Amino acid sequence: MQVYGLQEENWNESALSIVVVGASGDLAKKKIFPALFALYYQDMLPNHFRVFGYARSKMSDEEFRELIGGSLTCRLSDSKDCGRKMDDFLSRCFYQPGQYASDEDFGALAARMSEGEAGLAAADRLFYLSIPPNIFTAVAGAASRAASSQTGWTRMIVEKPFGKDSESFKQLSDELYQHLREDQIYRIDHYLGKELIENLTVLRFANLVFEPLWSRQYIRNVQVIFSENFGTEGRGGYFDQYGIVRDVIQNHLLQIMALFAMEQPASLDAEDIRNEKVKVLKSIQQVRLEDCVLGQYRSRTTKGTTLPGYLDDDTVPPNSITPTFAACAVFVNNARWDGVPFLLKAGKALHSRVAEIRVQFRHVPGNLYRNKLGVDLDKATNELVIRIQPNEGIYMKINNKVPGLGLRIDSTRLDLTYKAKYDTHLPDAYERLILDCINGDRRLFIRNDELEVAWEKFTPVLKEIEQRGVQPELYPYGSRGPVGAHYLAAKHGVRWGDLVDDE
Repeated sequence: MQVYGLQEENWNESALSIVVVGASGDLAKKKIFPALFALYYQDMLPNHFRVFGYARSKMSDEEFRELIGGSLTCRLSDSKDCGRKMDDFLSRCFYQPGQYASDEDFGALAARMSEGEAGLAAADRLFYLSIPPNIFTAVAGAASRAASSQTGWTRMIVEKPFGKDSESFKQLSDELYQHLREDQIYRIDHYLGKELIENLTVLRFANLVFEPLWSRQYIRNVQVIFSENFGTEGRGGYFDQYGIVRDVIQNHLLQIMALFAMEQPASLDAEDIRNEKVKVLKSIQQVRLEDCVLGQYRSRTTKGTTLPGYLDDDTVPPNSITPTFAACAVFVNNARWDGVPFLLKAGKALHSRVAEIRVQFRHVPGNLYRNKLGVDLDKATNELVIRIQPNEGIYMKINNKVPGLGLRIDSTRLDLTYKAKYDTHLPDAYERLILDCINGDRRLFIRNDELEVAWEKFTPVLKEIEQRGVQPELYPYGSRGPVGAHYLAAKHGVRWGDLVDDE
C-alpha cells in the first residue's frame, strides 16, 4: 500500500489522477477542492498528480481554475508561499465537460488523463462522485468501462445518501457491484473523518483507565448529540426527501455509536475494525416508534426579527410533516451494554451548534457526600464529554472540594481543549478521508454490510412513521427542541447532558 506524504520513494513511481464528478456543485467547490489544495499545500500528494473536474457544463480549463480558485485558502498559521502554491495547484487542475452516462465522454477524459501518465510505471485514478444518488450507477458504469486505470488502481468515493431504506439501498448496492468491486468503493461519511472521532479508538484502547469503566456496570447512558443553530435555508427541497433520521441519525450518529460501543478489534486493520462495528450494529434491537420523538421547527419572532419556520422555506412542500428534529433511544443487546440506553439526538434550528458524545456514569452508591451535592444528583454525576465540534476537546466532569475552610463540593472539569493544548490547525474531515482513500486506508469508510444492517434497524420504524403520517411536534426556531425529547430521556431515567450544562 502506498502512503503518499510518508514514503517519498513512492512519489515518482506512479501518476495520480483525481476526478471530481459534479465539479460545478456546492460540495465540490466548498469542500473537495479546498481539501485537495490543503493536501497539496502540506506535501501529502505525490509529485505526479493532476485534478480533473467533470460535469455537464461547458467550461475551459481557465474558467474552471477561476471557478475553484476563489474557494482555496491557505491556513493563517502556515501561509508562507501561499500564492505560489495556489498557482502551482491550479496549474494541475483541468476540466472535461461530459454527460454522466456517456462512455464516449469518459473515454475523452481518460485520454486527457493518459497524457500526464505517460512514461510512469503505474497510473492510479480516483473518482469522487459528488453527484445525486440517482446517477451514481450510471457514472460508475461509464467511468469503470471507459476510464479505469490499466496499470494502477481505480477507486470511487461515493457520497451519502446510500438509499432511503433497505430496499433502495440494496438496489443501489447491487447496481454498483455490477461495475465495481467492494475494495474499489469508498462510501464516505464525513463525520468519521473528524479529529475527535478518529481519536475515539485511541482514547478507548490506549488508556487502561477507561477499559474497566466502559460497560453497563458503570455507565448509565450514552448520548450522541448533533445540533445545528440554522434551518434548511433554501435547501429544503433536498432535505424534505429524507428528513433528519435518514440525513443524520441512521448514518452519522449510528456510525459514531458503533465505534464507541465496539469491542477491541484484533488489529488496526480496516476489516478488523469494521467487523467489530458490524457486530455492534447486529446487536442493536429494532428501533421502535415509542422510543422516538419527532419535531419540526416553526417560526419565532425575537427582538423584532422573525426567524422563518421550516414550512416558510419556499423549497419545502406545503404542509410537509418531514421531521427536522429526532431523538431515539437505542439499545445494544450484548453482555457489555445490556440495558444501557444510547440516546441519539439530532436537529436543525436549535439554540446551539454542537456535536458531541456524552457518557454519563452511574451515581456513586452509598455516597458519603450526598447531603453536600444537593437534591439534583444529575448535576453531580461523573460525565465524560467528547466534543466533536466546535471547540474540539475532551473533558471529564468530577466532584471536587472547593478550596477553603469548611466543606463545599463543586462539580468541575478535567479539561483537554485542543486549541489550548495543541498549537496546530485541525485538518478538515475531507482532507483526512481523501488522503485515506488515496492511501487505500478503509478504516473510516463504511462497508456494505454495515449499511445493510443499519437500514434493517431503521427501515421498519421509518415506514411506520410514513404510513401513519406521524405529525412532528413543533418547536420554536432557536429553542432546545420539542418537549417530547425531555420526556423520552425521563422515560429512561436520565436527562440530556447538554441541557443540564446550559442550566
